[in-house]
Amino acid sequence: MKLSELITDVNVKEKYNYSDTEITGISYNSKTTKKGDIFVCLRGEHVDGHNFAEDAVKLGASAIMCETRLELDVPQVIVASTEQSIAPLANVFYHKPSKGVNLIGVTGTNGKTTVTHLIQRIIESNNQKCALIGTLGYKLSSDGEYKEAKHTTPQAPELQKTLTLIKDEAKINYVSMEVSSHSLVQNRVGGCEYNCGVFTNLTQDHLDYHVTMERYFDAKALLFKRLKAGNIAVINKDDSWAERFISVLADGVKLYTYGIKTDADIKAENISFSPKGASFDCITPDKKYSINLSMNGMFSVYNVLAALTVAYSYGLDLDMAIKVLEPLKGVAGRFEIVVHHPLVIVDYAHTPDGLENVLKAAREITPKDSKLICVFGCGGDRDATKRPKMGAIAEELSDKVIVTSDNPRSEDPQQIITDILAGFKSVNDVIVEADRGKAIQYIKEIASENDVVVIAGKGHEDYQILNDRTIHFDDREEARKVFNIVTV
Repeated sequence: MKLSELITDVNVKEKYNYSDTEITGISYNSKTTKKGDIFVCLRGEHVDGHNFAEDAVKLGASAIMCETRLELDVPQVIVASTEQSIAPLANVFYHKPSKGVNLIGVTGTNGKTTVTHLIQRIIESNNQKCALIGTLGYKLSSDGEYKEAKHTTPQAPELQKTLTLIKDEAKINYVSMEVSSHSLVQNRVGGCEYNCGVFTNLTQDHLDYHVTMERYFDAKALLFKRLKAGNIAVINKDDSWAERFISVLADGVKLYTYGIKTDADIKAENISFSPKGASFDCITPDKKYSINLSMNGMFSVYNVLAALTVAYSYGLDLDMAIKVLEPLKGVAGRFEIVVHHPLVIVDYAHTPDGLENVLKAAREITPKDSKLICVFGCGGDRDATKRPKMGAIAEELSDKVIVTSDNPRSEDPQQIITDILAGFKSVNDVIVEADRGKAIQYIKEIASENDVVVIAGKGHEDYQILNDRTIHFDDREEARKVFNIVTV
């Protein structure tokens, strides 16, 4: 593709050393740049791509996209922000692949992963192909293998390349995709034409990045501001931010709401929980459905409502959808039962709201004379204000708490624990063990056979990020090891 064609949708400030050279790829990592690439000088948290442009040219980069002139003898496209410009560049290079698919974007603090997986299953139950893009990677079918992803939402060139593969090679016309607030602010999803936007909830998270809840909302709202007349918006009407999201929708966007406490289009009533799962009646404008899930917790009811509302908005068969959802055990690391006596649940909850939801769900299935035990920590180099809040929630909703580490990164694990303990009314009965492996071993000492244990924070993650290295660590493996559970 000629450089002039490639930058069609880019807001160019200046062209320097310009010639209409042929471009055969897009790179933003100088180490992996190939001959014929345009190298995009991204400014990251720790490194500035402008400092590596010369290395990229030595490896064969044919052009540079940058924010300032560089003393390099190749064509340079100068823009105000490379971060904002790489997406329209990638979108044109891969021939705007989202135009040819029903792209469903799911955003919110909690529930994105589960909802995208449920949507994929529902669409497949209606004899359509559906790919998935999200935290665990991307896959072309619900039974397919995950391809690895570095972010909840990939960087623009990888995302557009994946969408091209989905549309042109795999011939798939639906994509269920997680959309993070970071990807919206950083425009990693720029150029994506969403057919449907789904909002799950908005609670405190990522304030180390967004600073305020208002700015966090502004980030999430970008997905819904981009919907056009004829597109679909699916909104959790019970959430306190729902009306704000509805208010940003353009005229002609088709709105569908779901909820439990409000007068939503799709509602859940007569909800009950047991160790086997959640049961409820789903009320739609057309019909009432009785649903018996193998998943548990109120958050699971909300997640299923979100997915069913998407199905309803597309006119899919809800009887088929429910039939495929009922036996599902949920997504890896989300309220995942790994040991049965005591009942040990591993969950990804790493926000105040997430921890509250999972502990409330666990309480629903804790026998009357048994204990609910919580094991959790908070990540380092992330929003520190949520630490005491999560401590207070754990103390209030659990009978026993073990406070430990969770990806401390560059921070002192003991300082993170101190921040968590600040939220407790009393720390006399709290077990503190910075070594997460030893903390999980403590469960065996304090848990009786009928107790329920929640190990929160990491879920599906199989690593622990320390100050100087990343090690293999999986809560599920550790818990099974402690209770001598052998998996095949």
